Amino acid sequence: MSGPASDDDRDLGYLFVITYGRSGSTLLMGLLNSIPGYLLRGENWDALHHLFRFHRTLADGSRKWDPARLRQRTHPFFGAGDFPVRKSLEGARRLVLDTVLRPRDDTRVTGFKEIRWYAEDVVEYVAWMREVFPGARFVVNTRDHDEVRRSGWWAKHPEHAEQLPAVEARILSLADGLGDAAYRVHYNDYVADPSALRGLFDWLGEPYDAAALREVLETRHSVGGNG
Repeated sequence: MSGPASDDDRDLGYLFVITYGRSGSTLLMGLLNSIPGYLLRGENWDALHHLFRFHRTLADGSRKWDPARLRQRTHPFFGAGDFPVRKSLEGARRLVLDTVLRPRDDTRVTGFKEIRWYAEDVVEYVAWMREVFPGARFVVNTRDHDEVRRSGWWAKHPEHAEQLPAVEARILSLADGLGDAAYRVHYNDYVADPSALRGLFDWLGEPYDAAALREVLETRHSVGGNG
């Protein structure tokens, strides 16, 4: 994969929430959506990962032979050497914007929250996301493990709950690799004291609105969901 995708018609910012199930990420999504001009969608069953693997398959395959040979009509992979990397990145962004994110006229920053970041190729996947969505940033959300294990899906599947430390270690390692493009928050901290999010708002370059956050915190979230 090479070269950033070109600019969209609008100068949008991109923000994605990286976490695991029952971490309070639906609440965090609501808190972020309280910022004027922000529109973060919920989970999409890791659908973008399929677009990444489509792109990687064709980009890697196009480099397997001499491009000149792949232009020969007698070659079994005729045409594969001219895979348009840039168009693929641009097309993926347009598809996601049109079908998943669907920004509104007043949207400044868009993205989504997702709990499925456990694939073996997640580092490469996030690198692809940063090419598709120029300037993308990532909020990494964690929660007290005992609370997570007692909640929802984890409580029904205690055999998987044992994997929670490894799942969290993977996303924290991912955050470390992203450097300044990632910011870590902890559910228990900001629920106990919303001012714990001041650093996040500073990182986003947005004003901290205590009243707006309080209104979101008083609203029930994630009914029947996994966040």
